[in-house]
Amino acid sequence: MSDARKDENDELEGTEAPFVSHLIELRDRLIRSLIAIVAVFGVLCIWPGTGAMYDILAAPLTSNLPEGTKLIATSVFSPFMVPLKITLLVGFLAALPYVLYQTWAFVAPGLYSHEKRLVVPLVVSSTLLFFAGVAFCYFVVIPGLTKFIVAMTPASVNAAPDIEQYFGTVITLFLVFGIAFEVPVAVVVLARIGVISVEQLRKWRGYFIVGSFVVAAIVTPPDVISQLALAVPMCILYEIGILIASATVKKKKKAADDEDAAAAADDKTA
Repeated sequence: MSDARKDENDELEGTEAPFVSHLIELRDRLIRSLIAIVAVFGVLCIWPGTGAMYDILAAPLTSNLPEGTKLIATSVFSPFMVPLKITLLVGFLAALPYVLYQTWAFVAPGLYSHEKRLVVPLVVSSTLLFFAGVAFCYFVVIPGLTKFIVAMTPASVNAAPDIEQYFGTVITLFLVFGIAFEVPVAVVVLARIGVISVEQLRKWRGYFIVGSFVVAAIVTPPDVISQLALAVPMCILYEIGILIASATVKKKKKAADDEDAAAAADDKTA
């Protein structure tokens, strides 16, 4: 065996075991996350039940429909499958903090200390903002949208939405508003890692406002209420992101100046 071959073997020696151990750890954490989701899903199936979960989701719509109006199911399996899907979705959202913790526990050993200090607040704030977007959609947007649709419905038309179409629309809105509420996190991260400065964020304010209304017109139903309900919070959250980014960048610069001053003092002492 040549010396080059021996060096290659020495270099690769011991790398297989750590890689396999990482795969095993990843598998274990995925299994734990899946067990948590299934456990919450099972509890929700028992109480309050899949039917009750759908009634909760449909409450913003049914409470604004004419009295006696119910949703309809045009598919044979919709009355069973749609509530089951909703319960599974709620189970995933309820277990999401634990899933994120498992993700964090897996990647944390490979991060530097300053990266760990940044990741934890970002994970927590991203989760809270996503839930805030979903809650805003549930309590504000869907009731307002329903009232608008009912008010514009001709008297000769009986508004009875299909449960599967309603489920698809609501899930889409939940995702749209949940992601839209992540604007402050995106702004802070971009400013913190130096991709864009706070001054540039302020200069691009007008472009972001126009872009917010364009995005709202594309991803929301064709009504003014839902479009304004998405675009206006995005603009407000953008301003909040700029304020937080400005404070974060100043704090980072101050810490760097303190480190430089301490290093200079050490050099003088030496």
